[in-house]
Amino acid sequence: MYSQISPHRAQRVDFPGRYGTIAALRAPAMGDDAMRTTVLLVPGYTGSKEDFAPMIDPIADAGFEVVAIDLPGHQDSAGPDDEALYRPGPLGSVLAELIGKIAADGRKVLLLGHSYGGLVSRAAVFAGAPVAGLTLMSTGPSELPAGERRTVLEVGEHVLAEQGVEGTQRLNELRSSQNPAWVALPQELKDFYRTRFLKSRAAALLGMGNGLRFEPDQVAKLARALRSSGTPCLVVCGDSDDAWTPAAQRDMAERLDADFAVLPGVMHSPNTEAPLELISTLLPTWRAWLSS
Repeated sequence: MYSQISPHRAQRVDFPGRYGTIAALRAPAMGDDAMRTTVLLVPGYTGSKEDFAPMIDPIADAGFEVVAIDLPGHQDSAGPDDEALYRPGPLGSVLAELIGKIAADGRKVLLLGHSYGGLVSRAAVFAGAPVAGLTLMSTGPSELPAGERRTVLEVGEHVLAEQGVEGTQRLNELRSSQNPAWVALPQELKDFYRTRFLKSRAAALLGMGNGLRFEPDQVAKLARALRSSGTPCLVVCGDSDDAWTPAAQRDMAERLDADFAVLPGVMHSPNTEAPLELISTLLPTWRAWLSS
């Protein structure tokens, strides 16, 4: 089983950030053909650097340095008190600063954003982040469409405002206890999810939740930015994604003139559901970008 507690060789490191340290997992490139290229992995709403645990060693073994981060306000990263600073635009500026620091060392940066992290990653491109390629994974062109995930966000907003993070976690646990798949998870993984959520700042959860509910369609703007900088793009998702539909993501890829890939039998998190299949799609694409 692949999950956030999958073993890997990365070391926990901290990068300086606008609001304090940005926590990360960092693994050096391996092999004789190691490149001066960093793959920067950005998680989604309520996510963390550990979401990419199953991908870290295979990417590093392919010759890329790997850096997976917590967004500000999540898990081990510091964050502000202002909810508005967790919308994609402000977080994109923070991410662009980090990318600039990595690139200043003469490294190329391949940026991958998952779900909400995809909205943040495109905002980093708007902020002038010097990326050699952009991968949008299980993310969409605009706000989260109507469906169970959006409904949970709307309910969670009221619980967060009234009962805080701890009260919201109690509600999460009650809801999860009715799900046989959740009940079957190893206790170590359940404990990780619980601890991670409780370490998140309420302002971060509220601000990112609003970002997911109100982000406008900025695909045309992103297409212009990618075209003007000559930056290639890949859109990848599972064929059973229950957040943004595969059809919506395919349309986004066409509007971006980007490559598009669908992983069969996968829902919203290819990084933990099918990491090896995902990597077999990513690596050839990334190598082609770097060799062109």
